[in-house]
Amino acid sequence: MAQQEFSSIMKLFTPLNGQTLLDVGSGSGFFSRCFNDVGLTVTGYDASYEMNYYACTKNASINFIQGDATDLPFADEQFDYSAAITSLCFVENPQQALAEMWRVSRKTVILGLLNRHSLLYYMKRNAKGYQGARWDTLNAVKKWSEHLLPAANLDFRSVIWIPAAGRVSQTIERFMSQTYPYAGFLALALTKQQD
Repeated sequence: MAQQEFSSIMKLFTPLNGQTLLDVGSGSGFFSRCFNDVGLTVTGYDASYEMNYYACTKNASINFIQGDATDLPFADEQFDYSAAITSLCFVENPQQALAEMWRVSRKTVILGLLNRHSLLYYMKRNAKGYQGARWDTLNAVKKWSEHLLPAANLDFRSVIWIPAAGRVSQTIERFMSQTYPYAGFLALALTKQQD
């Protein structure tokens, strides 16, 4: 499932080798490593010391920093990109976290969200791995981004229409629209509008 999610994210932007990315809510470092593997220079950022320690054991070349997603200790436009993949759902004030990611990014903010309007939500919302997560919507992100300056162009892709991880569901996914707003995972790119 995580590979499907990452593939949908990579359809939203084409980073150049060596460009920088801040991974907010990096957790175990899985997506940090994926971004690193496509040539980005990644900084992981997570509130949990334990998760940062674990992530470092998986890839010592990525710098993992502990801190609060709503108060990033970085300069304006310090990174080419920032990303928050299934991490904003654990942030109490996602609009503030997005504003901070916007501030520290030169080009694009990438989000990966659990979709409230999906079959996945109805099947997994009370499951152990999803406890405490807020399930968001495309409209919520549009509202969070209304006051971003410069204004944001929003693009998205979606995967996980059918939550079962079997081969049949994965085959069906290949033929489904990738811009269906009711899939379980929404990958969004908010790109800064050029003057």
